[in-house]
Amino acid sequence: MDKALGVFRLMIKEGCAPNMHSYNVMINGYCKAKRLDEAMELFNEISRTGSTPDNVTYTTLMQGMFQLGRVAAACKLLGEMLAFGLVPSQVTCMILLDGLCKCGKLKEALKIFQAMQNSRLELNIIFYTVLIDGLCKSGHIEDAKELFHELSVKGLKHDIYTYTIMINEYCKARLPYQAYQLFKSMGDNECLPNRISYNVMVQGFFRNNYTSKATQLLAEMVEKGFSADLCTATLYVDLLLRNDK
Repeated sequence: MDKALGVFRLMIKEGCAPNMHSYNVMINGYCKAKRLDEAMELFNEISRTGSTPDNVTYTTLMQGMFQLGRVAAACKLLGEMLAFGLVPSQVTCMILLDGLCKCGKLKEALKIFQAMQNSRLELNIIFYTVLIDGLCKSGHIEDAKELFHELSVKGLKHDIYTYTIMINEYCKARLPYQAYQLFKSMGDNECLPNRISYNVMVQGFFRNNYTSKATQLLAEMVEKGFSADLCTATLYVDLLLRNDK
C-alpha cells in the first residue's frame, strides 16, 4: 500500500488529479489491509478536493469498519451517506446486514432488514440466508426456522447454504432427527447436498451419539465422491479408538 500511495501522490504532483475510481481503489486497499485510519484520511481528502464520495466509497468503508468491529462508526457513515442523498445499493444493504449480524447486533439487523422490505428492495435468498445465520448464532432458532419456512411462500428457493445453516443448528440443538429430515428433503427441492452439508450432518450424528447413522452417512458421502473434512475425520478416528479399547 505504501508503494501504491507513492504512485497516487505522484499523480497529483504531476497534475493528473485522481478521479473517484482512483480514490476508491486506494481506500479499498487500505480497508483490506485493515489500515482504516489511512482509508479515512483519503475519504476526508475527497471532500477537500471538492468531489463527493460515491456509493462505492461509503460501502467499502462500511465493510472495513464492520471487519474491525466498529459498528457505531459504520452506522454513522450510513447516516452520512443517506444525508447526502445517496441511495444504498443492494451490495451496500448486504454488507450492512451481514456486518450487523456478524457483530452480534441482531436487533439492529432486524430493523435494517425491515427497512429493506419496506423500501421494496429486491431481497434475494442471500439476504435471507445472512439473517437466518444471524438468528441461529444469536440463539433465536425458532425465529430462524420460521423465516426458513417462509421462503417458499415468498417465492424464494432454498439454497445449499440456507439448508446447511439450519441442519447445523438442529444438530447443535440436539435435534439430529429433524436435521436429517431436512437433509433428506434437499434432493426433493432440487438442491443436492454437497461436501459441506454432508460433513455437517455426519458431525451432527457423531456429536449426538448417533454413531451408526454417522458411519452409514459417512460411507454414503465417500461413495458419492465427497471427502471428510478434518473435523469429521477426527470424530471418526475417536470412535474407532473408543471401540478398540
